[in-house]
Amino acid sequence: MDPVVTQSELRGAGVTLAADRWDPPSQEAGGSGVDRKGMVLLLHGGGQTRHSWRNTGRSLAADGWSAIAVDARGHGDSQRAPDGDYGIDALVADLTSVVSELGEKPVLVGASMGGMTSLIGQGENPDLARGLVLVDIAPKVETSGTAEIMAFMRSGLEGFASLDEAAAAIAAYTPNRVRKPNPDGLRKNLRLRDGRWFWHWDPAFLRQGDEPTRQADSIVRYERARKAAAAVTVPTMLVRGKESKVVSEEGAKELLELIPSAKLIDVTGAGHMVAGDDNDVFSGGLTGFLDEDVIAARY
Repeated sequence: MDPVVTQSELRGAGVTLAADRWDPPSQEAGGSGVDRKGMVLLLHGGGQTRHSWRNTGRSLAADGWSAIAVDARGHGDSQRAPDGDYGIDALVADLTSVVSELGEKPVLVGASMGGMTSLIGQGENPDLARGLVLVDIAPKVETSGTAEIMAFMRSGLEGFASLDEAAAAIAAYTPNRVRKPNPDGLRKNLRLRDGRWFWHWDPAFLRQGDEPTRQADSIVRYERARKAAAAVTVPTMLVRGKESKVVSEEGAKELLELIPSAKLIDVTGAGHMVAGDDNDVFSGGLTGFLDEDVIAARY
């Protein structure tokens, strides 16, 4: 049986957030299915949408987990911030609001901005979740890598003449990833307006802090993230792209020192967009961690 997929809306902190949910096949009388193991909340990176987690959501549901992927405020089909606030405090407030609506403690899986949101949220709210997976994010990030992300995001502000042009821009930014021959899948992340294709996120997002940290003061951000990491006690895993320009080996080592019980997976050949660069390795490592570490932990 296939996973059950539904669309819904969740309440953020003053904004409405779009979400997709994958549930395990139900165990009906005389039918097949899997036992439900819990909830996983998937948080994407800046400039992405919930659709970046589609394959992961399916894999998790097949393994017995309910998975919810949420469009961050100002991204995809979620509401834009009326006051233009896309800082880390607003993102964490959205996260805590969503978790309170779920009715159970989820495992937080966050990539880049979503990972920083999860790290700060869990470290400053110890009862928020039952596990934490950080996808290529740590307190220490490389400024050259974050600058490259911001440059890529700014480069698309004027839109693209075609989906092929947008695909070419992505290919240049993510040389580790095999380019798909058909760019139609980008329609989920782009919107056609006045004859040009624009990324489906609020341009005001670029006015406050950088991606992925969402704080303008790098020293304050770094110390806050370190303090949050040191307070994390739930099962934790860092998934790092070995070719990442954002999280260095030094940054990964520091995170493991701050959270001594944390696990590390280095994905060979993957960059910052590790979940998309090598999804099979990522999904396999994620389900293994959930089944072996999170379920075994008392929470």
